[in-house]
Amino acid sequence: MRSWGIPSDAATQVIAELAANAATHGRVPGRNFQLTLNVVGDTLRVEVTDTRRERLPEAQHPCAEQESGRGLLIVEALADRWGVSSDVVPRKTVWAEITVPGL
Repeated sequence: MRSWGIPSDAATQVIAELAANAATHGRVPGRNFQLTLNVVGDTLRVEVTDTRRERLPEAQHPCAEQESGRGLLIVEALADRWGVSSDVVPRKTVWAEITVPGL
C-alpha cells in the first residue's frame, strides 16, 4: 500500500479485521482464505474470500463484557461501504471499500 501511496492506518485495520474473521469463522481444515487488494480511481477495495459460504457475516453489538464480536463494527466505522458476494460454491467474498483522496 505504501508503494501505491495509500495511508495505511484505516486500510490495515480493515484488512486485519476481515482476515481475522476469515481465519476464525470462515476456515475449513485444509483450505485457506485469499486476500485481494485493488485500487480503482480513488478507491481501495479489500476482498477476503473463504470457503464457508453458509456463514455470512453480520455486524454484532456485543455487550461491554464480551471480548470479541466488534470486528465488523470496526470495518463499518473505517470503510465507506462493505458487503458480501457469493462466489462459486463453496466460496464467499467479504469486501470493503475505502476512498483515498488524492490517488
